[in-house]
Amino acid sequence: MPKAVLFDAYGGPEVLRVADVPVPEPGGDRVLVRVRAAAINPGEAMIREGALHDRWPATFPSGQGSDLAGVVERTGPGAQGVATGDEVLGYTDERASHAEYVSVPARQLTAKPPTVPWEVAGSLAIAGSTAYACVRAVAAGPGDRVAVAGAAGGVGSIAAQLARHAGAEVIGIAGPSHHSWLSGRGIQPMGYGEGLEERLRAAGIDALIDTHGTGYVRLAIDLGVAPERVNTVADFTEGPRYGVRMDGAAAATGAGVLAELAALVADGALEVPIAATYPLTEVRAAYAQLATGHIEGKIVLIPRGDAA
Repeated sequence: MPKAVLFDAYGGPEVLRVADVPVPEPGGDRVLVRVRAAAINPGEAMIREGALHDRWPATFPSGQGSDLAGVVERTGPGAQGVATGDEVLGYTDERASHAEYVSVPARQLTAKPPTVPWEVAGSLAIAGSTAYACVRAVAAGPGDRVAVAGAAGGVGSIAAQLARHAGAEVIGIAGPSHHSWLSGRGIQPMGYGEGLEERLRAAGIDALIDTHGTGYVRLAIDLGVAPERVNTVADFTEGPRYGVRMDGAAAATGAGVLAELAALVADGALEVPIAATYPLTEVRAAYAQLATGHIEGKIVLIPRGDAA
């Protein structure tokens, strides 16, 4: 039987288990995908810990995972635009992609360009859509100077590049170990911590994208950035308090956005850094690494060990 990640109670990575499960049936407009790569996300860890129970409660036993890339095994009678054998990337809204097989609606998939590596394709849906929504929310464009907090993380690294692609000057706030990576992509690195407010004030920013939380919304407001040009996906307290934008993946969900992002990767205009890959059986270790923070890019599960 194929395997999938499940958990039966809220808790740390230790509650995760890899279980034998039936192969999902792709009825209606759904598609059965053999998963080749599926990224992990901080939001999934928060759901598993119970931190988001009021917003997104889990029903036990719960599956896990949204991002996916793989090969179409079968299609339902109503599925359109995909065929058996197609290489695809996309997402599921059913917490189910951390598995060897997943059934998803065909509309949530798009073709994987041949030159896009599996681990990158399996990382685009949540982080890519969130980054896309962030850049659009602050209306980044030519003549703007945009700061991105958490610029080396899964969402921040993509958002910084997309803002640069839109024509803005970009300041990437990150730890010193990530400055070389940012500089190499045309992003001005800036260290966080003591003196950051003064450094940003001297830089004269027009917009701020917050993927980290812990004070960046208030910092942007204190610097005189208009609330409509601040977007946070990490601070659910200060965001509403200051009336800033809070557009996340849901604001840019769809196969069209994913196709656009995948094309940018294929053309060399967007890089998705991969921090580490793990087999499905080491899912606990993958989330333990994520919990350490300061990750450069994405951590990806390779269900069958065949992403290359």
